Amino acid sequence: MSLLLNFCGLKKVAISADFTTRIDQVRNSFEQQGLDGFIIASPANRTWISGFTGTSGVVVITKDAKYFVTDSRYWEQARIECPDFELVESIGAISSLSTEFLMSFTNTQLGFESNHVTVDQINNWRSSLEQSGNNDRPKFGSVSGLIEALRMVKDHQELEALSKAVYLGDRAFKEATTDIQLGSTEKDVAWLIQEYAITHGASDLSFPSIVASGEHAALPHWRASDSELVSGSGVVIDMGVILDGYCSDLTRTIWFRGESSQEPSDQFLRVYDVVRMAQEMAIERIEAGMLGSEAHEIARTIINEAGYGDFFGHGLGHGVGLDVHEEPRLSPSGDVELADGHVVTVEPGIYIPGWGGVRIEDQCVMENGRLRSLTTSSKNFPA
Repeated sequence: MSLLLNFCGLKKVAISADFTTRIDQVRNSFEQQGLDGFIIASPANRTWISGFTGTSGVVVITKDAKYFVTDSRYWEQARIECPDFELVESIGAISSLSTEFLMSFTNTQLGFESNHVTVDQINNWRSSLEQSGNNDRPKFGSVSGLIEALRMVKDHQELEALSKAVYLGDRAFKEATTDIQLGSTEKDVAWLIQEYAITHGASDLSFPSIVASGEHAALPHWRASDSELVSGSGVVIDMGVILDGYCSDLTRTIWFRGESSQEPSDQFLRVYDVVRMAQEMAIERIEAGMLGSEAHEIARTIINEAGYGDFFGHGLGHGVGLDVHEEPRLSPSGDVELADGHVVTVEPGIYIPGWGGVRIEDQCVMENGRLRSLTTSSKNFPA
C-alpha cells in the first residue's frame, strides 16, 4: 500500500509500507498492557499505522479488527488509502465517536493516547456511554507513547523516505546559499530554501526556516526576519523539508563576507572549530546501547573543556521521522537506549549573547551499532 497519493489523478507516488507488520506490533504492545483495543488520534501515529494522509480521522485497532473513523469529507480518501480497514463514517466532529460505535466494543478495555486525546474528548466518550445505561459498555485506559515507542525504529521504507528527504534538504540548502547576495535579508534566504524545496517535490517545510545573521545567531530558535545579512559575520541556517510525509533537519553555519570581503574572525573560527569537533566526535563515538543522556554528554564534555559550557544550553539532538521532533532524545534527560534503526540529529551549538553563535547538525541513522550520517552538506562553510 502506498503511503501517499496524488488525488488529482489518484496515482500512487510513495514507497509501499508494511502496515500489517505495524498493526501486529501495536496489537502486541496493547495486549501486553491488558488492553483489548487501542484508539489512535495522533495524526502522525494515524498515518504510520494506516497510511491515511488526510487531516481528520481516528483509528481503532482491536485484537481481531481494525477501523478507520472519519467524516464525509475524507470518506473517499480513506477508502483509497486504507483499503484493509473497515470504514466508519462519523457525523460532525471526529472527536465525538458515536455511542453506537463505542458500544460495539462490549466488555472491553480500550486504551487511548493520553498525550493526544483531550480531557473533554474522553469525558464525552465516557458520558455518552454512561447515559446509555448499558453495564457492558467498554472501559477506557490512558496510555502514553505506545506507538511513538514503536516508531523510533525505522523500517526499510521509512529509511528510504528519510534518505530522500535529507537529500532534497541538502540540495535546497546548497541552492539557497549559492544565491545569497549583498542586501539579501534573512527572509530572502528562507524563501530561497522554501522555493527550491517545494518546486522539487517537497510537500512543505519541516518547520519555518531559521536564518540568523550576526547577533541573531545567539538565539537558537530565531526566525528569519527582514534584517539584511550582516557583512563579516556568521549566519546560522536551520532548515528541513517534508517529502513523502517524512522530515529532514539540517543546520549549517556559514560565513557571510558581504561588502567588506572580511575574512572569518579568530573568534568565529575558534567557536566553529569547537562545535564541529563536538559534533563529529559525537557522531563517531555514539553507539547502540547508550542512553540519550550519555550521547549528549560526549558533545557537552568537549564544549565544556573548550571553555564554552555556559553557552550550550540545549540537547544534542532528537529523533526524526513523520514528526521532525520525536523520540529518542539526545539530552540530559534522554532515558532511551539507542538502537539500530533510530534516526537522530546531532546538533551541538555555542551561542554567545551580543556576538552570535554556531550550530552544526547532521541527520544520522544507527546501523550496526554506530551512527552513519545521511547528511551530505559540506561543513567547510562558504565564505
